[in-house]
Amino acid sequence: MSRAPVEILPDHVANQIAAGEVVERPASVVKELVENAIDADASRVLVELRGGGKTLIRVSDDGHGMSRGDALLSLDRHATSKIRSADDLRTIRSFGFRGEALPSIAAVSRFELHTATATEEGVRVRVDFGKIRSNDVVPRQPGTTVTVRSLFRDLPARAKFLRTAAAETRAASEAVVLLALSNPDIGFRLESNGRPLLDLTGGETWLDRIEGLWGDLAATLIPIEGHDRDVRIAGFVQRPDAARPRGGRRYAFINGRPFRDAGLVRLVDEAFRTTVVEGMRPSMFVRIGVDPERVDVNVHPAKSEVRFRDRASVESALHEAVRAGLASLESTRPIGAAAIATPREALGTRPERDAPGSHADRGASAGGRTVGSSPSSERTAMPQMALFVSGREADEADPSGPEGEGASEAAFTQPELWQLHDRYILAPTRDGLLVIDQHAAHERVLYEEIMARFERGGGTAQALLFPITLRFSPAEAAAVEELSGLLTRVGFELEPFGDRTFILRASPQPHERFDAERCLREMVQELTEGSPLVDSARNQHERIAKSMACKGAIKAGERLSPEEARELFDRLFATELPGHDVHGRPTIVRLTVDELDRRFGRS
Repeated sequence: MSRAPVEILPDHVANQIAAGEVVERPASVVKELVENAIDADASRVLVELRGGGKTLIRVSDDGHGMSRGDALLSLDRHATSKIRSADDLRTIRSFGFRGEALPSIAAVSRFELHTATATEEGVRVRVDFGKIRSNDVVPRQPGTTVTVRSLFRDLPARAKFLRTAAAETRAASEAVVLLALSNPDIGFRLESNGRPLLDLTGGETWLDRIEGLWGDLAATLIPIEGHDRDVRIAGFVQRPDAARPRGGRRYAFINGRPFRDAGLVRLVDEAFRTTVVEGMRPSMFVRIGVDPERVDVNVHPAKSEVRFRDRASVESALHEAVRAGLASLESTRPIGAAAIATPREALGTRPERDAPGSHADRGASAGGRTVGSSPSSERTAMPQMALFVSGREADEADPSGPEGEGASEAAFTQPELWQLHDRYILAPTRDGLLVIDQHAAHERVLYEEIMARFERGGGTAQALLFPITLRFSPAEAAAVEELSGLLTRVGFELEPFGDRTFILRASPQPHERFDAERCLREMVQELTEGSPLVDSARNQHERIAKSMACKGAIKAGERLSPEEARELFDRLFATELPGHDVHGRPTIVRLTVDELDRRFGRS
């Protein structure tokens, strides 16, 4: 076989090859055309499909439009108004920038471009599979309409890989949803075979846009925001109690551009650890704002992936923002409808235009001590303290006022606590009532205290007046021997006594009712046989902490003295995640006055 000479391909062949990267299916066409409309500062975008986009795709907008010369030039490869030099690639702010979309689409379809500016007549250019057929003056309002018919008709090898019309419609719809989600200031309408699938008004907040797309999902979201150096985070994650095994919506945006990053999704899931049952998929809507020079959006043919210059800062900011959101009482389960507060940045329409956000301070105060703080953190007590004071007192308690922290302490009054049916603690708040599950709350307290013990290398144990002799099964005895070092660090001092027998000489004392023998036996059995709780742990430290927190916590049905209830309340609000126990269940349920008014017909 003789070797053919090297030749430069004709433009129409080169464009068809380029179309293989840009135009995979009708959804790819929809994405590119809608991105162009957004870059043209459109306030309204209409997308029409027939046959899932295989028969017809039409995208109309009211943006700037193009002159006759620009319309013709836009059909040449690498012709674009978005960048002028290689340096511009380092500071990309637009969706499109490569100048490949229109010629690539025109190379594999019957293509029509109808556009006009505010000062020039409209022009309509028709292209059949890469060849310009006509170029006519046709008046129209400012804006652009691109019509794509018979996609891949002359490329049967490509056409046969397209799926059913219904599947292609779903893919195109998802492409529109992504762009609508990142641009709540723009109105979007999507029609399929004349039937409206989506109709969203412009000028919305981000939460409004989420509600317009998924309805009641918006009511289950809690706001997050934070920053780390030059990275800004804003958005929403789902309340842990509302998470489900399937159907979670996971969306991330960098400077307004949607992108995929499995690593960041896993990081958010990691931030939810011990607040949801293993396997749950809470929804996430995350906006990341960075200097455009610190992110490369030109690393993927479909521009669906990005590369961060400082990924560690992005991951740190996102993890801390999610954990801070989960630490707030907004993350706990409400009774009835509950209003969702919105962070400043989440209200913005384009993240890169927003001012940098900051972590919301969090904490609470009770009995003259900061309930929402821990030795390893620097949280401010004001936001959660405001839950337990009146509006006037909250204003007086502002630590930024002339009296500083002294004023906040003087203005604050401890909430009165009640125990209900020996299992729940009731605490009145500024806008309603907190119902605290005493067992779940103590689980959270013990878990974080045990994990802190491990970090410190161990803690104190109380010697038993009468040592306890314990005999285990062969498997349990082997587990005790294997874990003896870790058990000692949490306070269980065991001495081997031969033939699967151990002597317990000291134990931790988390509360006065603590039964060391029963707790240890139940822990050893669970650690040996396994359970959903301990099987979800990442390491042995977590397995022991989770098991001991569950087995050693005070139980439902145990009456607490006022002092014990107060101590539990204070210790709960000193934890990192007070609203959730180690099983992923809520420790707190909120009942607002508004909900009570609604139930009594006062609203």
